[in-house]
Amino acid sequence: MTFWRSFSLALFIIAISVAVIDANRIPSTLDGPFDPVTVPYDVSLRGNAIDLPHTDPRVRRGVKGLKPEQISVSLSASYDSVWISWVTGEFQIGNSIKPLDPNSVASLVRYGRSRFLLTHEATGYSLVYNQLYPLEGLQNYTSGIIHHVRLTGLKPSTLYYYRCGDPSLLAISDIYHFRTMPVSSPRSYPERIAVVGDLGLTYNTTDTINHLTRNKPDLVLLVGDVTYANLYLTNGTGSDCYDCSFPQTPIHEAYQPRWDYWGRFMQSLISKIPIMVVEGNHEIEEQAGNQTFVAYSSRFAFPSQESKSFSTFYYSFNAGGIHFIMLGAYVAYNKSADQYKWLERDLANINRSVTPWLVADWHPPRYGSYRAHYKEAECMRVAVEELLYSYGVDIVFNGHVSFENQLLLCWYLGNKGPS
Repeated sequence: MTFWRSFSLALFIIAISVAVIDANRIPSTLDGPFDPVTVPYDVSLRGNAIDLPHTDPRVRRGVKGLKPEQISVSLSASYDSVWISWVTGEFQIGNSIKPLDPNSVASLVRYGRSRFLLTHEATGYSLVYNQLYPLEGLQNYTSGIIHHVRLTGLKPSTLYYYRCGDPSLLAISDIYHFRTMPVSSPRSYPERIAVVGDLGLTYNTTDTINHLTRNKPDLVLLVGDVTYANLYLTNGTGSDCYDCSFPQTPIHEAYQPRWDYWGRFMQSLISKIPIMVVEGNHEIEEQAGNQTFVAYSSRFAFPSQESKSFSTFYYSFNAGGIHFIMLGAYVAYNKSADQYKWLERDLANINRSVTPWLVADWHPPRYGSYRAHYKEAECMRVAVEELLYSYGVDIVFNGHVSFENQLLLCWYLGNKGPS
């Protein structure tokens, strides 16, 4: 008898299934490399995306005072730990801004296996980031207070309830919940994983997230290009093509409130389903002092220390019998770079008898026929492809070329995994 759970990807939704296979072993990259198979792009799928306006109730601030908002869950390196993140206080944008004091509000989470007995408590850290432009006429931005708290000692495949905030200030959230990942083993997997890329905050986004939510994933992977805040001027004027509409701007501007809108819109999903993010080109967001990726690195929690990458741009984690590697395409990746050396160590330490499946994620694909991005990631391909092949990476997920990412894929995992 064959037992299986579905693992489907429909417009970036993937469900992972565990199957008992009696014969005809599923091939893996250890049997490759194979000739690539492509299908022509259906031009009828291309349409104009209309952004959600700031007046939409789904992106407006729905709390008062210092009560938490933009609440999210992300994974640590293994099933026994997760991160809880949220924002307190209001952002400021304009010519005269005064950053909030991160130490003015505690970063505390109370949690437990019963919603009526939140007997465990964890504290974390908080920060505020700024997006500054030293040019006349541009508006500066300072965020609300962003909190990150790591919960440890969790049981696998277990439902936990939690509240976050600062009880001493009566600034505490409602009760939310999440489920931990299964224990890592060749017979233990999340039932469904949703993979999304180039998400943004448009009416198309609402359709994608509604579709994703209906499929009840256990984990969300976001392979870059989160909010597209960098398609806006600092005064809030947006465009589908920044360079086409604003060719004379002395610096590529970004409208940071789009990050807050995105966090509010996504909270209903990612306050209970863990989300793991890797950067895309739209997260670069250059500002004063040649700083980049500040919003991305500040707003999400990453298992950087747990996976020993010590970077927000690349890291790894386990989800059941799958080891995920998230790679950075916009930081150094050559053989002398910290990322490459970390990748070598991480791959060498994988135990395929515990996590048979090895999945790699990064933003720009190394193969594709879309003219505007053709061979854009060729240097990264030359640098790391041989290393990934040598360790038998089974699946790669990318974003970036939005018009080539609309597909239906079913993937079944054998109970023994790739051999």
